[in-house]
Amino acid sequence: MAERTVLVTGGTGGLGGAVTAAFLKAGWRVVVPERERGATAPAPSGPVRVTADLLEPAGAAHAVAAATAEPAAPLRAVVNLVGGYASGGPVHETPVEEFDRMLRINLRPTYLVTQAALPHLVAAGGGAVVCVSARAAVTPFPGAAGYVTAKAAVLAFANAVAVEYRQHGIRCNTVLPSVIDTPANRAAQPDADHQRWVPPAEIAEVIRFLASDDSAPTSGASIPVYGRA
Repeated sequence: MAERTVLVTGGTGGLGGAVTAAFLKAGWRVVVPERERGATAPAPSGPVRVTADLLEPAGAAHAVAAATAEPAAPLRAVVNLVGGYASGGPVHETPVEEFDRMLRINLRPTYLVTQAALPHLVAAGGGAVVCVSARAAVTPFPGAAGYVTAKAAVLAFANAVAVEYRQHGIRCNTVLPSVIDTPANRAAQPDADHQRWVPPAEIAEVIRFLASDDSAPTSGASIPVYGRA
């Protein structure tokens, strides 16, 4: 039986599936919120799935409640993967609604889930939060000001959590992917050199390490996972 729980948002996506598998393999109890699918009992070797809208405070609280429902496996880590990407034109041609949408889907779930989980991590004596920003947060490219700003905000938020909660034994680190080798990205960029992209399983192992006691001295780090992209 698992002795610790990780809450993985976005756990059904291209990266999320690999992250979920990595934690299950390492013996964690894994809770995966989903927006539309009904709650199901965990399979013998699978994640606990729960319906929750992570864009709303009540949904984030519900997901955290599921993650803290097993006293024998206290919540010890939160992995924030929920987000999205949209390209567009330059800033003067980008509607503010699109800019706001990038902030909403990339930053709001990370904030709400982390906010709801922190009291439980404090009560448990510590734990880890891992956020996913992007290479674009530190090396912007044109035509995606909303996405770039949102991912930079995720990075800044993670650093704030690392500072505010370090005395409680809570670490917060961020990974910065470039292009992840997922079926969706291959379909969107069929002519790219896919061999330069990073497989989700490799990034998942970095995330699992940052959530584990093996990375105990590390907090407030921004980890590039670019591969050769």
